[in-house]
Amino acid sequence: MNTYAKPFFLLFLLVSWETIFPAVFPDLQDKVQDFVLEEKQIFIPGYPSAFNPSIVRWHDGKLLLAFRARDPLTQSAHLMGFVWLNENFEPESMPTLLKIYGDRPLKISRAQDPRLIRSGDKYYIAYNNILSDDDLETRRMVTAELFYQDNQFYISSPKYHLCFSGDKKNWREKNWSPFDYEGTFHFSYSLNPHRVFLPIEENDSCETIAVTKANVFWNWGELRGGTPALLDGDEYLGFFHSFIDIKTVQSNGEKMSHYFMGAYRFESKPPFSLTQISPEPIIGKQFYTPPQYPTWKPLRVVFPGGLVFDNDAIWVVYGRQDFECWVVKMDKKLLMNSLISVEKDN
Repeated sequence: MNTYAKPFFLLFLLVSWETIFPAVFPDLQDKVQDFVLEEKQIFIPGYPSAFNPSIVRWHDGKLLLAFRARDPLTQSAHLMGFVWLNENFEPESMPTLLKIYGDRPLKISRAQDPRLIRSGDKYYIAYNNILSDDDLETRRMVTAELFYQDNQFYISSPKYHLCFSGDKKNWREKNWSPFDYEGTFHFSYSLNPHRVFLPIEENDSCETIAVTKANVFWNWGELRGGTPALLDGDEYLGFFHSFIDIKTVQSNGEKMSHYFMGAYRFESKPPFSLTQISPEPIIGKQFYTPPQYPTWKPLRVVFPGGLVFDNDAIWVVYGRQDFECWVVKMDKKLLMNSLISVEKDN
């Protein structure tokens, strides 16, 4: 073959091969499960880009939604707000922002990702924040009792959890999952191993009260916290998130981080061992569909932050693409039947 013709011949082969045999990427729409019944976006008045919601049923039976929002002027995504929802998960009040009294001496709070939990007869909010204005990377989990008075939610002297087993220093601590055990606030620090913390009221430390490990087979990244876990019968139920860098139809064949949701259950008594888990990500029809938004890096995100349920259905609120609040309704029986048992790893 003529020397000059070789590059053109190779280019012809490359173009022809890709034309005849185009790259095939997994289509997440093919993975939608039958227990996912409905997905619905929650539009919050005045905060069109609110995201990463959590939810709790207030003592009077009303649904309270917390959310993360952007400042309309600066677009900084570190506001935390609240809105009451009706049973159709539609706002029935004007949203209000959380007031924080007695916080650390920060010039600008950079609070993220509120979670709501009822423990005993009290309500708590858990979130993460920076420790100082000079270090924007080191984050710690924060908790406080949540109060409601005169149509305003507020907290006072939030507790930063600084001392605990496994502290990596200069690390972004996020996504600890709260749960109530016999009227006392607890945290799942990690899911596998399932490390359970008891916050100490008198200081800023957490006591490790249980550590168990399970044989979990999950191929979509490290198990990370998501919703609070709620007692369901004789076990707790929660939803976690994970992420992995892959190429999919939904990312147009571009390799990027895809965030997934799964369910898990654990024992209602110490040592709180994991008992069941989703065998694969929970996916709804609209989880990864357009529109997509500019984020801090290319992402496809579903991020669970809270749940409520009855005998027949489970509703999980989640953030989508760091710009939207959604709720997904799942058939409870079918979801439970989809979970697989896990064994303790001794």
